[in-house]
Amino acid sequence: MFKTIKRIIDWCGGFKKSLFAGFIFSFLSSWAVAAPVAYAGYVIAGVVSDIRSGRAIDPSLWYKSLGLITVMVLARFLFDYLKARCHEKIGYELVARDRLWIGEALKRVSLGYFQINDTGAILNAITTGLATLENMGIRMVDNFIGGYLNFLCILLFLFGIIPQCALIALGGVLVSFVFLLMISKHSRENTKVLSEENERLTRAALEYTRGLPIVKSFGMDGESIKDFKDACRRGREIALKIEWGFIPYNCLHIFALKAASVWMILAVMYAGMSGKLELSMVLIVAFLSMSIFNSVEPIADSAHVLSVINNAFDKMKIFSDAQLLDAEGEDIKPENYGITFNNVEFSYSDAKATEDRKVLKDITFTIPEGSTTAIVGPSGSGKTTICNLVARFYDVTKGEITLGGVDVRRYSLDSLLSNISMVFQNVYLFNDTIRANICFGRENVTEEEMIEAAKKARCHDFIMELPDGYDTVIGEGGGTLSGGQKQRVSIARAILKNAPIIILDESTASIDPENEHLIQGALTDLSKGKTVIIIAHRLATIESADQILVIDDGRVAERGKHEELVKLGGKYANFVKIREMAENWQIA
Repeated sequence: MFKTIKRIIDWCGGFKKSLFAGFIFSFLSSWAVAAPVAYAGYVIAGVVSDIRSGRAIDPSLWYKSLGLITVMVLARFLFDYLKARCHEKIGYELVARDRLWIGEALKRVSLGYFQINDTGAILNAITTGLATLENMGIRMVDNFIGGYLNFLCILLFLFGIIPQCALIALGGVLVSFVFLLMISKHSRENTKVLSEENERLTRAALEYTRGLPIVKSFGMDGESIKDFKDACRRGREIALKIEWGFIPYNCLHIFALKAASVWMILAVMYAGMSGKLELSMVLIVAFLSMSIFNSVEPIADSAHVLSVINNAFDKMKIFSDAQLLDAEGEDIKPENYGITFNNVEFSYSDAKATEDRKVLKDITFTIPEGSTTAIVGPSGSGKTTICNLVARFYDVTKGEITLGGVDVRRYSLDSLLSNISMVFQNVYLFNDTIRANICFGRENVTEEEMIEAAKKARCHDFIMELPDGYDTVIGEGGGTLSGGQKQRVSIARAILKNAPIIILDESTASIDPENEHLIQGALTDLSKGKTVIIIAHRLATIESADQILVIDDGRVAERGKHEELVKLGGKYANFVKIREMAENWQIA
């Protein structure tokens, strides 16, 4: 518990002053609650004394009591308000800061990070973990520190009046603390399991929703939902296990405090009857004995939740331990836009695999500035990996890649990617307007520039037919558009960015034949004077390339122009033959 309390306080950073100020206001609020209780004992003792002596009860006593109670109620409201002003903002500010930091960090890690770290763990840390810190972190610290601080102050007051009651109260709290430690131990042992089950549930939910089209088409609804139901069942079981383990210790914790209250009342009554204490003090201590533990009782919930918070901090380590690709990167402007691979090797890492999978093996080639290079080869040969390494989505395992003669690892990611426009084979559009998606890679874009880029990509006409034109929201992943429409919007985005290096990964794969030649013309205009890398299977897109690299089994098998490679009669010639047969294929 104490370790987690320290972690939360350290997490607060620059908000520590606000945190400690909130503790002070919480302490004053508790005294504003205790003061009327103590005053009630004093008043009742005075009334009893007046009645016994036959004196008339002072009528001003009622007004004084009402005035004091009113002041204390207002004081409690004020202190609670000030505590909330100090504490409530801390969680929201810190979690907003951390989420922005995580977003920035994830942008700057290798894509291999997402193969090593489970998606469910990442999502749970960002959502559930940070939400727990946001909603419960500061509150639990306040319950724990504020609760014991308030008890300590009343305890010192009791030591000055009747040490026997103070010792009973201290004993009750110490016994209850033993049960709090048991609660913490039980929660700590099971919270990690619950977190893993939540991650499993997240994975199962994502897989189920993403695979629904396949599920429906193959009629396998029952099979596909099996993992999701199993994850829900296991999550419920572990949550109930934690709760059943919490209840007995919590009951013993409460029992220890209530028993101490009863013994305090008996002790103070004995002191009063033996003449050691005046009636007013007897009543004050008796009343305080019923409220002295009010601030300590809720700590049982804190002991349980603190284990959850500690686990959330542990999960956040997957981000703090992440190696940023450009941790030491510089903002470099390349002298030219030529690209060179020098003895490059690359292997994909997978947490579930026993060994890394080598994809590229001793790759060496040069792409001169302003030239067009086509990369062809069978599926899985490493074509897309080459493009990903140029953009530094991954770092090479061995060798180096240079841009303008400078190793790409010396660039900051922003300065490197500002030189590159990419059109991916699998297009992803954001859940935003078409306008925002087209203008995504560039700031301060005029309406005319955006429309011109859309026209070159041959998507202006279909955009204007949509209900809100360029302001139409296209849904997550561009789900409301066809594959060809999404591809054209992504091409418009690349055209608008107008970077000196263009990477086209099957950029015309989803384009209908009627528009393909128009888009090829637009891409040709876009590519003039620029360094272009094309991954394509359609011959029309690679025949005019300055050089063609044939990649096979992670190596450069052949290199040259279209005519040269065809005459060579090797792998590329065989590729051309197969593609021609495929393009002329028809149903018998």
